[in-house]
Amino acid sequence: MSELVEKIFIESPQVPKIIDYQKVTEWLEECRHIKSKRKKERLQNLIAMTCMPLVKRVAKTLARRSTDPLEDIIQVGNVGLVKAIKLYDPSVSKNFKSYAMYLITGEIRHYLRDKALMIKAPRAIQELAYRVHKLTAEMIEELGEKPTDKEIAKKMDMPVTKVQEAIDADRRKTTISLDQLVFPDDDDYCNWGDKIADFSCIDAQNIYEDRELITESLKNIDPVLKEIVELTYFQGMSQLEISSKLGLSQMQVSRKLKKALNLLHDIIQKSQMDA
Repeated sequence: MSELVEKIFIESPQVPKIIDYQKVTEWLEECRHIKSKRKKERLQNLIAMTCMPLVKRVAKTLARRSTDPLEDIIQVGNVGLVKAIKLYDPSVSKNFKSYAMYLITGEIRHYLRDKALMIKAPRAIQELAYRVHKLTAEMIEELGEKPTDKEIAKKMDMPVTKVQEAIDADRRKTTISLDQLVFPDDDDYCNWGDKIADFSCIDAQNIYEDRELITESLKNIDPVLKEIVELTYFQGMSQLEISSKLGLSQMQVSRKLKKALNLLHDIIQKSQMDA
């Protein structure tokens, strides 16, 4: 799914400000009752496409603490979004946005931690980082959203700077080089890079078919709606920028974007039924 989204939409630092989470929640509920694997995957693709602005917002926030390219961090965040879509259970959390943000943030932070320089934090900081991580998960389950550093500090009765120090330290762990040698039981050896399987071509045909399906679906909607979708997801323009470009109000752009996504969803569903 993430490969499909990556191929269809060009990543951009600018993102729309509004996501219709009510519609996303309805789609997620619909996903839970779809038996066809292909139909479920395509609906999940649509959800991922709609929620990609959330990934961009989180990536932009965390990228300020890293020298890694924003595009790389966005792609890592997409992995967290895909996990959130596949694993979301409304009986555990009623707020998909908070649930997705936690997984997206976690995925990016793990990536930044593994890419960071080797720094060995004092044992006290390591233990504090573990407590902060555990408490964060508990507060998300209790509150339905990710707590701020200040809320965590208040809960732990300590300065917020101490909490932030523990969070930063947790991101800087020892990394393993892909060139590091591995010695299996047969006394032969190779490096970790040699042991990583390449699955890039396994779903190539499905990715191509889905990309073609969405591209064809865009041709079947009103030109104005199509343009709004393309400006939003291909060019990363905000709704305010689109409203200025097309001579519409921001509210009109928001409504038309919502209508376009609903039409795409219906077109894809119908094509599956006719197939």
